[in-house]
This record gives sequence, C-alpha cells and structure tokens, in this order.
Amino acid sequence: TFTAWCNSHLRKAGTQIENIDEDFRDGLKLMLLLEVISGERLPKPERGKMRVHKINNVNKALDFIASKGVKLVSIGAEEIVDGNAKMTLGMIWTIILRFAIQDISVEETSAKEGLLLWCQRKTAPYKNVNVQNFHISWKDGLAFNALIHRHRPELIEYDKLRKAALSFLSRADIVGTLRPDEKAIMTYVSCFYHAFSGAQKAETAANRICKVLAVNQENEQLMEDYERLASDLLAWIQRTIPWLESRDPQKTIPAMQQKLEDFREYRRVHKPPKVQEKCQLEINFNTLQTKLRLSGRPAFMPSEGRMVSDIGAGWQRLEQAEKGHEEWLLTELRRLERLDHLAEKFRQKASIHEGWTEGKEVALRDRDSGTASLAQVRALLRKHEAFESDLAAHQDRVEQIAAIAQELNELDYYDSPSVNARCQKICDQWDLLGSLTHSRREALEKMEKQLETIDELHLEYAKRAAPFNNWMESAMEDLQDMFIVHTIEEIQGLITAHDQFKSTLPDADKEREAILGIQGEAQRLAELHGLQLPAQNPYTSVTPQIINSKWERVQQLVPKRDQALQEEQNRQNSNEHLRRQFGTQANRVGPWIQTKMEEIGRISIEMNGTLEDQLNHLKEYEQNIVEYKPNLELLEQQHQLVQEALIFDNQHSNYTMEHLRVGWEQLLTTIARTINEVENQILTRDAKGISQEQMQEFRASFNHFDKDHGGALGPEEFKACLISLGYDVENDRQGDAEFQRIMALVDPNGSGSVTFQAFIDFMSRETTDTDTAEQVINSFRVLAGDKNYITAVELRRELPAAQAEYCIARMAPYAGPDAVPGALDYKSFSTALYGESDL
Repeated sequence: TFTAWCNSHLRKAGTQIENIDEDFRDGLKLMLLLEVISGERLPKPERGKMRVHKINNVNKALDFIASKGVKLVSIGAEEIVDGNAKMTLGMIWTIILRFAIQDISVEETSAKEGLLLWCQRKTAPYKNVNVQNFHISWKDGLAFNALIHRHRPELIEYDKLRKAALSFLSRADIVGTLRPDEKAIMTYVSCFYHAFSGAQKAETAANRICKVLAVNQENEQLMEDYERLASDLLAWIQRTIPWLESRDPQKTIPAMQQKLEDFREYRRVHKPPKVQEKCQLEINFNTLQTKLRLSGRPAFMPSEGRMVSDIGAGWQRLEQAEKGHEEWLLTELRRLERLDHLAEKFRQKASIHEGWTEGKEVALRDRDSGTASLAQVRALLRKHEAFESDLAAHQDRVEQIAAIAQELNELDYYDSPSVNARCQKICDQWDLLGSLTHSRREALEKMEKQLETIDELHLEYAKRAAPFNNWMESAMEDLQDMFIVHTIEEIQGLITAHDQFKSTLPDADKEREAILGIQGEAQRLAELHGLQLPAQNPYTSVTPQIINSKWERVQQLVPKRDQALQEEQNRQNSNEHLRRQFGTQANRVGPWIQTKMEEIGRISIEMNGTLEDQLNHLKEYEQNIVEYKPNLELLEQQHQLVQEALIFDNQHSNYTMEHLRVGWEQLLTTIARTINEVENQILTRDAKGISQEQMQEFRASFNHFDKDHGGALGPEEFKACLISLGYDVENDRQGDAEFQRIMALVDPNGSGSVTFQAFIDFMSRETTDTDTAEQVINSFRVLAGDKNYITAVELRRELPAAQAEYCIARMAPYAGPDAVPGALDYKSFSTALYGESDL
C-alpha cells in the first residue's frame, strides 16, 4: 500500500520505486517524494555513492520532515541507508500521516477522528452501512461502494481515481485478513477525501454564485417593474394634465354641467386606482432599496425622469390642474347663469320698450296740426309736452338696455350678434324719436301764438296720468323682473323690498282715483256747459281704461311676485339645509382624518411591543380606515347635491371637498407607507439578526435626536447622534470629511435626511455577513480551475441552466494574455454585480 502511495506521487516527477527499503537507501527518491507532496524545494542532494553521501541526503529529508512539526521517534538516517524495512515503512507512514491525513479536520476533531467522521457522514444515507472504525468496517466493501456512489456524479475522472486507489490495496489485504491494517485503510480512504474535497469546493463555489445571481436577477426584475409602472403612471399624468388644463367654455349651462359631471367621474372612477398605483410604486421602491442594501448592492437610481421625486412633482402638477379645472368649471357655471339671466332681462326690457315705441314714429311724423283748431293745436302741443315727458322717462330704460347688452358682450355671450343688432335698432330708433320729437315741437310752437284755448283740466289729467302710467309700467316691469340670489339674506332683502312696495299701493290707489276724478270732472263740466269733448284726451293717450287695466294688471302681478319670492325662499332654505348637512358631515370626517394621521405618526415612532405588534396594530388601523370609506362616499354624494344646487359657499364648515379628498388620499398613502416601513424594518432585523432590545435602543436613539418628530434626521440631528455614539465628526476638516462619507452611506440618493430604515442599516452594518465581490470572484476561480477566465462549457457544467445562461449573456470576453477562444471575464462581471464597475 505504501509503495503504491509513493509511486502515485513520484509518477508526477517521472519516476517510481520497486522496493521501498532498497530504493530509498540513497535518499534521492525520498527527497524527490517530499518535494512533490509538499510543493517546496529541499536542499540540493549529494550525488556521490558513498555511504556518507547517502546519509547526508536522508538526513536532509528527515530534517525537512522535522521542520513541518513531525517528531520522528527512533528513526535515523543509518537505518534507512542500511535498508531497515520496518524503520523505512514507519517513516513512510509518518510522511503519509503528516502530508495526507494530518490536515483533515471535521468539527475540530483529530485527523483520524475527522476522517472517520467524514466517512460516516458520506455513507449515512445508505442502509446496511456502518463505519465505526478503520479495522473491520470496510471488510464487506459496502462502505467503499457507498462512499464512491455518494460522489460518483461529481467525479470527472472517476475511473482513473478508482484504479489508482485500488492499486494501493489488494482485495486480500481487506477480505483475507481477520483485522485489516488500519494504516492501509486510512491511506486508501484519505485519497477519496482529497479527491472529493475539491469537488466540494466547486459545489460550494457554485452555490454561492447561484445565490448571488438569484438576488441580482430578482433585483433587476424589481427595477424593470418599477421603470414600467413609473412610465405608465407618468404617461397617465401627462395625458390627464392637458385635459384638466384645457379651457373649452360651453355656451349653455347643461353643456357645462356635463363637463362638471365628467370631472366628477374622473375623481370617483379614474383617479383612485392611480392613487393606489402611486402608493404601491413608492412601496416597491423602498422595498427594492432595502433589498439592495441588505445584499451589499448599490442603491437603485431610476432612469432620468422616473425618480420618485419626479412622480411626486408630476402628481403635484396634476392636483394643481384638478383644482384649477374645478374652479374654472364653477366659474363658468356662474358666468353662464348670469348670462342667461342678463339675456332674459335684456329681452324683457327690449320687448317692453319696443311695445312702447310701436307707432310713435308714425305719430311724430303726422302733421295733423295743419287743419286743427286753436284748441286742437294747443292740445297737440300739450300732448307733445306730455310725450316728451314720457320720452324722458324712458331714457333710463334705453340706457339699461344698452348697459345690459354691453355686459353681455363683455361676458362673451354666445348670441351677442343678435343682442347687438337688437340693441342697435333700439338705439337708432331712440335717436330718430328724439329728432322727430324736436322737429314736431318746433312746428307746434310756431303755431302756438295762434292758439289760445286749452283745456287745463285735460292737461292736468295728462300730466298726472302719464307719470302714474309710467309708475305702473315700472311696477309691472319690477314685478316681472327676474332675480338671482345665493343666500337666504339676499332673498329676504328682496322680500322686504317687495313688502315696502306693497305698502305704497294704497297711496297709489288714491292717486289713481284722483286722476280718474280729473277726467270725471272734465266730463261733468262738458255736460254741464254742453261742450263736445274729443273722442279722447288731446294731451295723452293714457285713457282711464288703460289706467284701470294696468292697475288691475299690477294687482294680479303682486301675488305672483309673492309666490315667486316664497318659492325662492324655500329653495334657499333647502340650499341652507344642504350646506348644514354637508358641513356637519365634513366637520366629522375632517377631524377624524387628522386624528388618524396623528395616531399613525405616534405608532411609527413609539416603541410599544415588537415590530410585529406594531405591524398588526397598523393593519388594524388600515382596516378601520377602509371601513370608514362609506362616510367619505356619503360626503361626496352630499357635495354633488351642493354643486347641482349651484351653491358656491358654505359658512358651516372650514373643510372643502377638495381638502378632504386630499386628506383622505394622504391618509391612505401614509398608512400604506408606514406599514411598508415596518415590514422593511422586520426584513432588516431578520436579515441582520437584530434583537428586539437592539431595535428598541435604535428607536430610542433615533427618537431622541428627531426633535421635530418628522420621522427623519436632518444632517445636524444625525451629526449630533454620531457624536453621542463616539464618532469623530466634529466641525473640522477631518470631521467634515468623515461625516460626508457616512452621509453617502445612509443617504445615497442625496435627499438631505436619514430615515429610520437607513439608521438601522448603519447601526447594524457590522453584524451581517454579506457577500462581497471578492468572494464571488474566488467562487468563480474555483469553478474555473484557478484560471483567470472561465468558459461557457464550465459554466453550463457547474451551474443550473438558467444561471449559466444568465452569466454567459452578461460576461465580457476575457482579453488577458492567457486567453483562449470563448474565454469569459468573470472578474469584471463579479465587480459589476456590486456596483464597482460597469457590467
């Protein structure tokens, strides 16, 4: 056995021995054997054939053995040179024990016990195999078969190993003896241990590489998912903002109300899923950064324009656009409401004026004074004076019509051309009436000197009847005037004014009776003196019948006005009910949201119980918040009723629907983000083996320096914390440099603040055994057989198919002087995994 063992090593040097006690006598092959198995050079041998030369050579070999910590007992150079077989074999066993067996250690046992323990573990899965010692446990061959079968898939040159091992020991040495030689068995088994240990190293290296690649592939998938989700969300924001910023005013209130309904549908249906996507995107980003820190990878930096801050900025622009869009819609509704009111008012006043002017132009052009008597001429003159008085009284109405038309133009009324045409026609006619009035007066005054008789009574009637008639027309116009109010106070003001008007009716009735009395007196005097009165009053066209008819019309319009005002008062009371209803609900929901925000903030910074307790508590809060959503939906329904009633202010609550929507969305985002932070803390704690007491100490330290309870430490707060922990970061050049180095570790994105998660990572950074680029390089070197490169064949042979193809696709070609076709550079690939170079 020992001869075969020696030859297995000497063949590497191109020689062998036939007989140990003869071939080792000159010391030359003994020195060569020691150089082969140790890898070190011995002193130069002496080539003489004299005994002294041989003894010197053997002593050099024995001195080298002794220098390796081996104590040789009773073995001298003379016994070896003289061919003492027992001493020579003892020396060979000492060499085997020192260079092949002594370094074997399993769980800090001795070489012999470690080798036996290794055999027991390798054969444990096989039934009927019991390895208890090196004397008789191997006689039936089952232990050898189990040991070889256990590692057969890993042996590339299995047949060579088997033949070489079997050449050490014959079957008769094991089976043919009652007690097989322990040294021979140990020598034989040690060959298997050394052969299989290389395969074990390759397996360990392959497992480490697979673990690192799996982490990297998972992180890459998370990065791709983040980029995709961020792109989709930003694209939706970019599509939505132009729609919200568009200002396409409609011509009618129903059209604008449809736009308002479209906006409500957007808030109820389209936006809520995007709020959840934004929140989930932030959670995924935080989880990815935590995993990268735990695996020693550099922080993930999204592509340009897809940072979390970019999404937040876009979201802020979206919400600003929402606010502006809703304000514009309500402003447009007000504008259209006022336009409709003004347009109807214009048409009403224009119709009244056109009714009044009907026939006036023809009358003014009539020259009936040419054949009239003096009394008739004077009557015509007085009539004309009354007409001028009436004309002057209508001046205000024409100015009101022109003012309303001007306001409609300024407010961009859609039917402004027809309004302008009608207004222009009225103004032109008014100017013509003024001109004709002036011409007719001049004609009547020219003949006034020839006319002396006038009926004063008719004139008095005309002078009092015309203003009274105008008053009645104004009263009818006011009683039919449209009104628009938004508060109970405004409608109450109109009711008060109407009551004041009704209080003047008795006096007006007395004036009417007085005017009719003048006409009656004229009739009585005419009958008394036998005078022939003209068919109608020569000074006015306002007859008693007209006065009575209009008075009756006024009497009819008063109760209608009462009814209209009462209906409007009821509508305002209903609006006030809607305001109070919305205000009551808003005053409940608003403080509830604020209270929940504060409670979540307290839970996130307090140290009550374990992280799991905090997580369960937060999830209970999340469920409570979700269950509260019907209250917000009820508020949305009430808000819709308020908007449909065109209510634009509410003094019963300081909360607006927009504020409550934003507060609700912030509450949902905050609870989700806080739960994610606690989950990441649990992930960090488990990955780094942090105890609950350590977590509480970390939280106490963090809270102590978080003066504003904002959940993050500013640079000055973090510096004060480091100083309290003994770090040299004082305000000097060296301290500032050290502080900037630490800040780069805890704040890789340069946000200017240190979160509790980053604080935990920093405080526990020495407690976790993480993979490094150097470890991965060494693992690849084992798979490559200690070469500076690796081939695709070796990767596919040593790694699972998916992991092997991943490496082949990403490894750069190796360009070293020892490169072969298809050589791959595993060093640059390994450093790129940890951000130390570009992949």
